[in-house]
Amino acid sequence: MTKRRYTCGLDAAIAVMGGKWKGLILFSLGDGPLRFGELGRTVSGISERILILQLREMEASGLVHREVHPQVPPKVEYSLTAFGRSLNDALAPLGEWGEEHLERIEAIP
Repeated sequence: MTKRRYTCGLDAAIAVMGGKWKGLILFSLGDGPLRFGELGRTVSGISERILILQLREMEASGLVHREVHPQVPPKVEYSLTAFGRSLNDALAPLGEWGEEHLERIEAIP
């Protein structure tokens, strides 16, 4: 398998967190670990199937840590890794920009 080459840092960052849902999942996990159901309620509009797929991708890329607690019923918690927290911190100014320009963005046809 060939190693992917990126044209710049932005290209690399978007490759890691690309898609509609990953940024929202990162934001939701920013306050601490959440169980799958809690995460699903926090990220409104995401289907269970897509949430599972996105979490698997984020775990594979090292953004999210999945911890399984050995109990009945099974308890699984998701949290940000240091890598995920650093990406969340980098996205914070972008979120602030979006909030600042929300009306203008919503008015775009």
